[in-house]
Amino acid sequence: MAGGVIVLDFGAQYNHLIARRIRECEVFCEVLPCNTTIEAIRAKEPRALVLSGGPASVFDPGAPRLDPAILDLGIPILGICYGMQLMAFLLGGVVRPAQDREYGRAEMERTTSGSLFEDVPQNSVVWMSHGDLVESVPPQFEALARTKRTPIAAMACPKRNLWAVQYHPEVHHTPEGMTIFRNFLYKIAGLAKDWKPENLVKRGIEEVRTAVGSGRALVALSGGVDSAVAGAIARAAIGDRLTAVLIDHGLLREGEVEEVQDAFSDIDLRVVDAREPFFKALVGITDPEQKRKVIGREFIRAFERVQSEIGQRDVLIQGTVYPDVIESGGQGARTIKSHHNVGGLPEDLTFHVVEPLRWLFKDEVRRVGESLGLPESLIWRQPFPGPGLAVRIIGEVKGDKVEVLRAADAVVRDEIRRAGLERSIWQAFAVLLDLRSVGVMGDARTYGYPIVIRAVESQDGMTADWVRLPYDLLERMAARIVGEVESVNRVVYDITSKPPATIEWE
Repeated sequence: MAGGVIVLDFGAQYNHLIARRIRECEVFCEVLPCNTTIEAIRAKEPRALVLSGGPASVFDPGAPRLDPAILDLGIPILGICYGMQLMAFLLGGVVRPAQDREYGRAEMERTTSGSLFEDVPQNSVVWMSHGDLVESVPPQFEALARTKRTPIAAMACPKRNLWAVQYHPEVHHTPEGMTIFRNFLYKIAGLAKDWKPENLVKRGIEEVRTAVGSGRALVALSGGVDSAVAGAIARAAIGDRLTAVLIDHGLLREGEVEEVQDAFSDIDLRVVDAREPFFKALVGITDPEQKRKVIGREFIRAFERVQSEIGQRDVLIQGTVYPDVIESGGQGARTIKSHHNVGGLPEDLTFHVVEPLRWLFKDEVRRVGESLGLPESLIWRQPFPGPGLAVRIIGEVKGDKVEVLRAADAVVRDEIRRAGLERSIWQAFAVLLDLRSVGVMGDARTYGYPIVIRAVESQDGMTADWVRLPYDLLERMAARIVGEVESVNRVVYDITSKPPATIEWE
């Protein structure tokens, strides 16, 4: 998509948060790798660039760089943390390792006024995370702020439209971070508030119509909000020339097939029993990346079988969303895990894949779903990964393990519903570990599986925090799981945020 803002990713843990904050300002943003060529950047016609932070030092051999000519594009550029250090390093400033590395909360003093710091108090709190610092600014630059340990906490060269901050305005620990983004986007770059996810509906409809032409198409349906919204866009585009397909790979939650059939009873929905080929393909697979890629391949093979049975369908519509693309390295960001519908697609793909939601975060998808009139029960359904329970079973996927996990997961979901927490929690589910522990039940020794309960709150799935569930709720879950699910004798609760963990265990 042309226009908007490009974030060049230098390996920042929070580069996706930069994109989120910019979109919260109603400005379109996408993430690209730091080695994107100047020609590729020009082709996208961005109105501004952001250089993200990153874990490297500018002095490291092989440290990430960018083409210095990008700094002369003339459009506003904002460097953040490593992005600031790299800007200074390339343009003749002095960067050195800090004697006292600065991590976490810091008091910043603004030493001058200007567009970037308009409406920012002279003294404010910022979030630092750096081992190097800029000791002197490049020619034509001026220092804008400082902290106790960082003599230059921000710098700028308005003449060249270059701006930079040493801290992280994208995290909520920097209270004035959004003010910095608004100043950069509106006052410096002159961007308008014209990014509204709902506006992509028309674009998505046209994209599907163009791809399908006078033919027919399949839409991959899972019952989740992403595929439901993609299906609604596809139906608006080509009507009854659309066939929805639910692949039952044997890794769905309890009652999932029936729920999807009820929710989509008014369209041409085919439920395909693909349990045998999926389980056969997963034999001996324990590596999470390999597991996801195998599942991605088998999904396509299943759709190809549907294609041969019901007639030619050259287009496959998927509910791929932007976090899937980012985490799979699809926009050049570091690969966190290959999502089955991105990094798991086989090279000999016979379909033309259309992804009308690939630019949207999950909360934006929900806004699109509301604009399309989808029922709340679908829009606010908790996310469920395409690979299903396979990525919640650590180690090899076997039928008996799936049954154990499915039963435990049903207990977790039921108790969350009973507690009235389904809407306030992003995801709550169970994980089965690839080990056994000793226990005692009925005065007899047991050697059973441990179940991990995971419950997180999030806005878009890119970052998440664990939910402080009430103790009595956790107690009920544990008692029911151990009492009702055979082969389980221990229940634990995951209290890890994302990052450093991901939401799913695999």
